[in-house]
Amino acid sequence: MDQEFQTITEDIITHPLFLQLRQLQHHGGENNLYDHSVDTAACAYRMARRFHMREDRVRAVTRAALLHDFCGYDWRGGTYKRFISGYSGLHRLKRMHAFIHGPLAARRAQRLFDLDERQCAAIACHMFPLAHMPRNSEAWVLTLADKWVASREVSGAAVWYIRSWCRKAVPAR
Repeated sequence: MDQEFQTITEDIITHPLFLQLRQLQHHGGENNLYDHSVDTAACAYRMARRFHMREDRVRAVTRAALLHDFCGYDWRGGTYKRFISGYSGLHRLKRMHAFIHGPLAARRAQRLFDLDERQCAAIACHMFPLAHMPRNSEAWVLTLADKWVASREVSGAAVWYIRSWCRKAVPAR
């Protein structure tokens, strides 16, 4: 990515808590949350440039995209599973990761990186339609970038799993 992207994101990408995202699997296969977040930020940056957004908005959406999944827990881990097991029915559904991680990530990111209201709103609603509808340009760009990157990752993971299964099912010659 270009120098401007690096300048916008450097303080976040090098933060010790953000670096921990490398340890968390995301969207299956060999994807991790760190790479997903950086790819989403790069995609949002390119979209913002293509849409001719103002410089402050390009910076805002890029930083929000980088932090959109920065919720502070592994939803596949035991702590989250114990949390969710305490609920059932609609109460459990409302506390599922897809519904709660946006607002949690927004609060955590705001505390650590002093984001503005537009950035927090973009992070909080990036899971639209499972979250509130985006209400600003940063939120729409982040939502689109996340969907684009996640679709690419899930497709790649499906291929990875199919190849893995085929290697096991078909003996080598």
